[in-house]
Amino acid sequence: MVEKAVAALQWRKGVKVAGALLIGAWLAAQPVQARDSSASDLAVVALSDLPKQAQKTHELVLAGGPFPYAKDGTVFGNRERQLPKKPRGHYREYTVKTPGLRHRGARRLVCGGIPPEKPEVCYYTEDHYSSFRRIVH
Repeated sequence: MVEKAVAALQWRKGVKVAGALLIGAWLAAQPVQARDSSASDLAVVALSDLPKQAQKTHELVLAGGPFPYAKDGTVFGNRERQLPKKPRGHYREYTVKTPGLRHRGARRLVCGGIPPEKPEVCYYTEDHYSSFRRIVH
């Protein structure tokens, strides 16, 4: 009787292990989603279609300032991995004023390139880095 109970437990354990191995093999065969975006993955927006505050911020970037907020022009780390992967220091962030707010709000331009006043590319986010659109002229 004891031998039958032990055999039944071992069989159940074997089924669980085999099931886990099958699930693991299936997961390993699934394609991996890349977390880093490429420039072609992002939606685009014409500079002229952005809010006038974003257009003004873009002008300030090209002029090298002066910027209204102390954080403007600081390095953007791309921790969210929404933008194409670049070396640290490539991206800088700038606040886009939001009418009616007394704080910085959620709107930003993030521009990449060196020197910062001649960016290779700029992106606009209105939701504090959850999504970006590449700015085209």
